[in-house]
Amino acid sequence: MTTPNYGSKRVVVGAHYGLRDWLAQRVTAVLMALFTVALIVQILFGAEMGYAKWSAIFSSQWMKLLTFVTIVALLYHVWVGMRDVLMDYVKAVGVKLALQVAVIVWLVGCGGWAVQVLWRL
Repeated sequence: MTTPNYGSKRVVVGAHYGLRDWLAQRVTAVLMALFTVALIVQILFGAEMGYAKWSAIFSSQWMKLLTFVTIVALLYHVWVGMRDVLMDYVKAVGVKLALQVAVIVWLVGCGGWAVQVLWRL
């Protein structure tokens, strides 16, 4: 005896990123906010703003590392957001893939440029 078929099985499609991406967006946002607060504190407590002060803020290795970590967090934050927008609103698979590749190339380029700026490579 076979069981009756009451309709087609539900097929769940998509990447199933859900909670992981939601959490990544929140964690990277908090990290960027903390970096912003640390930077504002350094700007407010000190000498008059100018090139010398700005250069001094980013001359220490810990600040370069913190800035780089924040830039990586920003790049990942952007990737998750852009990927979700493209997955939700671009229906043509070829266009979606081309746009995702373009976003990845752009973000990798921005990351490389950030390394050059921070460490003067």
